[in-house]
Amino acid sequence: MFRGFYTAGSGMIAQQRRTEMLANNMANANTPGFKAEQSTIRSFPEMFMSTVNATRIPTEKGLRYKGLTPVGPLSTGVYMQETLPLFTQGSLRETGMTTDVALIDVNLPVNTETGERGTVFFRLENENGNELYTRNGNFTIDANGNLTNPMGYYVLDANGQRIQLQNDEFSISDTGVIMQDGATVATLGVSFAEQPSSLLKQDNGLFASQTGNLPGAQGGYSYQQGYLEGSNVDAAKTMTDMLAAFRAFEANQKILQAYDRSMEKAVNEIGRVN
Repeated sequence: MFRGFYTAGSGMIAQQRRTEMLANNMANANTPGFKAEQSTIRSFPEMFMSTVNATRIPTEKGLRYKGLTPVGPLSTGVYMQETLPLFTQGSLRETGMTTDVALIDVNLPVNTETGERGTVFFRLENENGNELYTRNGNFTIDANGNLTNPMGYYVLDANGQRIQLQNDEFSISDTGVIMQDGATVATLGVSFAEQPSSLLKQDNGLFASQTGNLPGAQGGYSYQQGYLEGSNVDAAKTMTDMLAAFRAFEANQKILQAYDRSMEKAVNEIGRVN
């Protein structure tokens, strides 16, 4: 019976964590460039239960030997193994701001071994000089003329250098070339992740590579100035999934309460001595 406590309890914990993940997706439904998270829930290894019995051998000494009678498998609970971002293209939203840029996936290559489609990101440099990646093209110009993201991180060009502009009167072509006053200033830097699921997710829609800086992208994408890529969160599906998680949590809760009542009866009534 105590195994039932653990099984129901693990189910409640898994659904609670899944609900928290879905709530975070819903909260970022309007965040530019946000990538919805997906969860993978798996069960602990099953136990194969058997009963031990003894059989008497019809001999003079009445010997016995022990045997096992199969009962069947027993689940030992579930847990949420990991969360993985979904790197599908979000819808484009027009802002009219020259400093807003959207990355558009056109024909990015697919990994032949895993079947996973690659993803491109804007290149950023944080305050420690480390390179980070984002799909949020909501940029601005700081007091020193550097193109930065909302966190104040520097936007890098194709050569890994910071981009400096005189003002916000500039144009960006569909190939990422920045023009100001008729002269070429720089080309927006874009990196390609062959396996985006291996990236480390940071706060504020940022990603970091575990194996050094990502290589530059060679094509299969384009830019759109004056637009932002929206979140790829499906609000309707997320709400439905949250309701399903709540129902699963409640079902495990009722099972836990039933076990609790059974234990209470066993202690207070079955074990009573008259």
